[in-house]
This record gives sequence, structure tokens and C-alpha cells, in this order.
Amino acid sequence: MTKKILLFALLWSNIFSIRGQENQVGNWLIYIGNKELKNSLNWHHEIQHRNYNFFGELEQLLLRTGIGYNANANNNILLGYGFIDSRNLLEKTDQILKVNEHRIYQQLISKQAIGKLKVQHRYRFEQRFVEDKFKLRYRYFLSLRIPFLKTSEKYYISAYNELFINANSENTFDRNRIYGGFGYSLNSNIKFELGYMNQIFKSSSRDQVNLICFFNF
Repeated sequence: MTKKILLFALLWSNIFSIRGQENQVGNWLIYIGNKELKNSLNWHHEIQHRNYNFFGELEQLLLRTGIGYNANANNNILLGYGFIDSRNLLEKTDQILKVNEHRIYQQLISKQAIGKLKVQHRYRFEQRFVEDKFKLRYRYFLSLRIPFLKTSEKYYISAYNELFINANSENTFDRNRIYGGFGYSLNSNIKFELGYMNQIFKSSSRDQVNLICFFNF
């Protein structure tokens, strides 16, 4: 176990030493909740506080909620709404442009297990009302989760890749997110993750440290 922890810490230190030379590392604080309701329904809700730097400089506040339906044990369909308050830094200046977005989205989550490896696919379609503009976007999210120890599933390694595609824009490619993290299950309802994410745009990239709390009740 000690060797694995040291290897994980070394990997993180190498990532930050390389990426830190190119851009500033930001910080995302994320809460994701899920409440089981009657008749196979569930209430999804989340809050994300995203900073440009490690602390203090707000980039984006995201509030998202939705009602889902469990078609079976492994598949969930959901209709949701999101509000996004963004503070966009204008290129080559220190000025900040405040942008509000209202978002309606539909998604399908499909889960599967391959031995101890847990796989999740998420397909999401978004209708975005960004100030006076209307935009459409598709997202595909693939995540992997595997126990860190053979004897316990409390500690685990998590990774995902998410691709964003614009439907009604000249720029089809919107962004891609690559994430790797280390998680701890406090109990069957609460999990915590600490991870590193690189967000790749058409001509730039951003690094974020993600601290995530999952709460099922």
C-alpha cells in the first residue's frame, strides 16, 4: 500500500511540475447529491465552485438539478436544468466579462461492471441559453473506477474522459476533459475524491485540482 501511495504522489508531483510551467492551476470544489424517490425516480443536484487559481478568483459558479428515472438497475434517464454564472477573462487583458447561462439538458447514464472495475457511460444533450445566444452541445463521458486495495473497496482510483461537441457552431470541437483521482468511501452513502483534471480547448488548456463530495440519501 505504501508503495502505491508513493507512486501516486510522485505522479501528481510530475504532472504539476510539467503543467505548472504552461498555465496556472485552478481549483474546483464540487458537491454532487442524489436522492432516491418513489416509483424508480431520483433527484439529482450539484454545486460547483470553480476558481481560476487555487483559491479566491472565481471563474464559474454552476448550479444543476434534475429528475431521473431508473429504467433498470444499470440505466438512468434524466431531464435537468442548470444555471451557470461565469466570469470570463478577456484574451490578452485583465478584464472580466460576466456571463449568465440557463441550460436545459437530457441525459442517459449506463453502468456496467467488469470484475472489480466499474464503468460508466453518460450521454448528455444540452440546450444552452447564453445571454442572448442559443447553443446546442453534445457530451460523452466515460469513467472508470477500481479499488486501490485488494482487501477493501473503501479506497479507489477514479479516471474519466469527457468530450464536448458543439452542434450549431463553426467550432465543432468545444473541449475535452481528462481526469485522474483518488477516492475514499466513508460509507455506502458518502464518498470523497481528490483529483487532477486537464481541460483541453482548441488552442489552449487549463489545469484544475478537483475536490469532490458525493452524497446519496
